[in-house]
Amino acid sequence: MYESICTFVHLKQMTMNKIVILFFLALASLSGIAQKAEVFSTSNGAIGGYDPVAYFTVGKPVMGDPKISFHWHDADWYFSSEQNRDAFKISPEKYTPQFGGYCAYGVSDNHKAPTDPDAWTIVDDKLYLNYNLNVKKLWSKDRAGLIKKANDLWPTVKVME
Repeated sequence: MYESICTFVHLKQMTMNKIVILFFLALASLSGIAQKAEVFSTSNGAIGGYDPVAYFTVGKPVMGDPKISFHWHDADWYFSSEQNRDAFKISPEKYTPQFGGYCAYGVSDNHKAPTDPDAWTIVDDKLYLNYNLNVKKLWSKDRAGLIKKANDLWPTVKVME
C-alpha cells in the first residue's frame, strides 16, 4: 500500500513538473522573448554569444569574444578563437545549431523558445539546444521523434514572431 501511494505521489509530481515546464515555454513564446528572426539572438549575439564551434571541438559551451565575430543570417556570431571563426565561415551549416538555436523541444511543439547554453546535445553531428536542463530531459525521452516533428514544423515556425 505504501509503495502504491509513493508511486502515485511520484507520478503526480512528474505531471506537475511537465505542466510547469510547458507553462513557461508557452509564456516565453508569448512574451517579448519570441522572435521573428531565424536565429535566436540576444543583446550578446547569436545563441547568447556562445561559440557554436566550441560545442564540437571542446565539448562544452564556451562564451565567444565579440572581437572575434562573423555576421551570418542577420545575426552576429561570436567565437572563442580565430580558428573557430574561420571554421564557421567555411561551413556555417555544419556548426549552426538546428532550428536557429531556438529550443528544439519548443520547435517540435510549434513555437520558438530561448535556450540555455548548458542544455545542449549533438545528434548525428548536429547541435541541438533546449530551453533548460529539465526540458532537455523531456526532449531526450523521444529525441528522434521530436527531431523529426521539429524538422517538419521548422519552415513554419522559423517565420513566426
